[in-house]
Amino acid sequence: MDMTPLDDYHKKRDFAQTSEPKGTVAPKRKELRFVVQRHHASRLHYDFRLEMDGVLKSWAVPKGPSLNPADKRLAMMVEDHPYSYRTFEGEIPKGNYGYGTVTIFDEGSYTPLEGEGEKELLDGLKRGNLKVVLHGKRLRGEFALVKLKNGKEENAWLLIKHKDKYAVEEHYDAEDHVSEAVKKRGKEFRKSKKSATPTATKRRNKEVPENRDTEEDKPADGSIVAPMLATLSEQVPDDTAWFFEKKLDGFRAITELNGKQVKLLSRNQVSFNKKFPSIAHIFEDVSQEAVIDGEIVAEDSRGKSNFQLLQHGEPLPGKYRLKYYVFDLLALDGNDLRDFPVVERKELLKLFVKKWKHPQLQLVDFVGDDLPTALAKAKKEGWEGVMAKEAESRYLSGRRSSLWRKIKLQQSQEAIIVGYTGPEGGRKAFGALVLAVYSDSGLVYAGNVGTGFNDQQLQQLGDELQKLKVSDKPFDKTVKVANQNKVVWVKPKLIAEIVFSEWTREGHFRHPVFKALRDDKKIEEIKRIEPIRDMVNERELKFGRKVVKLTNQKKLYWPEDQIRKGDLIAYYEQVGELMLPFLKDKPISMNRYPNGIHEQSFFQKDLERSSIPGWLKTVELSSESTGGTVNYLICNDLPTLLWIANMGSIEINPWLAPYKKKLNPTFAVLDLDPNGVDFSEVIAVARTAKEILDAVNIKSYVKTSGSTGLHIYIHVGGKYDFEIARDFIQMVAELVHEQHEDITSLERSPSKRKNKLYLDYMQNKRAQTVVAPYSVRPKPGATVSCPLAWSEVEDGLTIGQFTMSTVLDRIATIEDPWADIFDQTANLKKAIQAF
Repeated sequence: MDMTPLDDYHKKRDFAQTSEPKGTVAPKRKELRFVVQRHHASRLHYDFRLEMDGVLKSWAVPKGPSLNPADKRLAMMVEDHPYSYRTFEGEIPKGNYGYGTVTIFDEGSYTPLEGEGEKELLDGLKRGNLKVVLHGKRLRGEFALVKLKNGKEENAWLLIKHKDKYAVEEHYDAEDHVSEAVKKRGKEFRKSKKSATPTATKRRNKEVPENRDTEEDKPADGSIVAPMLATLSEQVPDDTAWFFEKKLDGFRAITELNGKQVKLLSRNQVSFNKKFPSIAHIFEDVSQEAVIDGEIVAEDSRGKSNFQLLQHGEPLPGKYRLKYYVFDLLALDGNDLRDFPVVERKELLKLFVKKWKHPQLQLVDFVGDDLPTALAKAKKEGWEGVMAKEAESRYLSGRRSSLWRKIKLQQSQEAIIVGYTGPEGGRKAFGALVLAVYSDSGLVYAGNVGTGFNDQQLQQLGDELQKLKVSDKPFDKTVKVANQNKVVWVKPKLIAEIVFSEWTREGHFRHPVFKALRDDKKIEEIKRIEPIRDMVNERELKFGRKVVKLTNQKKLYWPEDQIRKGDLIAYYEQVGELMLPFLKDKPISMNRYPNGIHEQSFFQKDLERSSIPGWLKTVELSSESTGGTVNYLICNDLPTLLWIANMGSIEINPWLAPYKKKLNPTFAVLDLDPNGVDFSEVIAVARTAKEILDAVNIKSYVKTSGSTGLHIYIHVGGKYDFEIARDFIQMVAELVHEQHEDITSLERSPSKRKNKLYLDYMQNKRAQTVVAPYSVRPKPGATVSCPLAWSEVEDGLTIGQFTMSTVLDRIATIEDPWADIFDQTANLKKAIQAF
């Protein structure tokens, strides 16, 4: 029997069950038609179909077509469909190929961009470069379908809009042009448990686009072989689409292929080639270039994993075998795929695994359409939990992101072994391990674990601990350790994975059980992990009669770091008590970033009383620059601080003086502005300034600026006017300059102090603002202007150490280094006489 272009189409369908048209090859026609159908199947996608050679040449486009030329939509070529399929709308019953709901997104005629007929189109299809002009209702103008480089057998194309009069520059999402009724029908069909009966629906009327607040996630910078990391969570937001995978219990491994060489790399980019040679051998005959993300797992014949067996690499005991479970494809044939959504990368990965079959190479496919279903399967199968991935998420190399989440059925955490107790009874080697995790202040005690070991593990681990014995306790003397008198301390070199029920109030493991040693992570990575809590987009906080309305909480303010506006406000909620004493009665200048750190910002000092909540406190002060009156905001309480943050003012910039005594500053400040000088030099200069101040009995305090430099504060408590304070700081600056003439400058003009640290004493004047202690800055990483102890100002100190997340850890574990700053007032006049 002769083959027809529709054979594959017919083989995949049972027409007794589905109302899809059976169809035949249609006669050629002068006017060619196209159709784009929205297909809410196991995963939502759009089918792009062009009439050619009597059939519809078809591509599955996961994100749908775009009118923005900057968008390169992945389009997977699928089997030809009959011409009659172009009018099909309806439900494909569950249990059938492609089950789901189908609706027409757009249709019309089309023509080749070059030439006049089908010959040119078929030639372009064969070459992998098809250019057409669409005459639809939504999709109009020039489009190109381009086959991915070297993808001859992969059926992977890109659908791209040309720049013409129909193109748009703003973000385009096909879903914005789909009615809520259509979306609801698709979601309800997927959730329904009954198989639908074949039905056809009537053609719908033109839909009215709805407004959606959509944020486009940008991929983070970083080496392509640096893995994207997931965030521990308990749930996923219900306002975006998520997909779920099995959480694996193995070593993370990224494979880099260049057609000749195989590099198998750990999460820290250490070679696994010698440790797991059989996994590297999987790809010996693979001729393509690719970067693959996956996990190496040791399994028995029943598929049960044993993490501990991975510690020493191959060979494994007889009944175990290594498997390489792959779940992402970062690059293929010279194409960087990280900017594509995960669902599109997964489609390409499926084809790659199918092409290069190997018994040790396994695809991790999506499981379940929702979290409860995925977790139920995980529990039934005995998995640790599931991985949840936001359907549109890009691959953020080297970043930890809430777009990927690990949701565990049982809590686990890595901990550093810092000691052990002696064995008792019939126990060998040791009794219990003493555990710690890192915080900003160093190692923090996390409890002891004495269960979960077999005899072989006891002996092997005991031998290793013997080699690491030290005499010094790694904690502060005040830290109480269980059975401390019996503890033998060891160098913090070994990492244990612990399964436990919960954290105690003291920060210790409750009901801990030893699971395995880990050598695929760095010691400094081992910090306490807490599951993230999802935020709502709008919420109200009530403080008595004061109500703060918090809006657009999910808006990305730091796109590369996936930090949202709500994260910023949550940070200020927690540090407010420490910040407010530095803001009391100080006029505030707001520097607003309503759309995040990369978009336009503006300063706002003057507030219109009619446009702000009545409970906010403002004062009218004269402006030296204009001679007019400015209505300044005063921030004396937490609701005002949160209102400021909600207005997009990332950083908090108070005056140095209160409005009641505006000519008498609370603090005198020396600002060390590096101006390109190495930060080690900034540290040296700061230490010199401290020595000079110590010599005249002036107690000083230091903080990072959160941007590039350091600020040195002296509490003068309004005792002197700005002129005296400035003269004093200028004198200190001149003395510092004498000792560092080669790297510092007192010149105010930037052109006169190139590549020299600026000793800025001119901050000390009326209406001048300095970023407040604990204020966040609109800089990459969400750095913070963080108060330090002078003992911390030493080599190795960096601005980047202090971010919203690390500062919250810091204030929870160390004493406030500025706790006594208001206790005494500096005597500047006496100090001047002593110089």
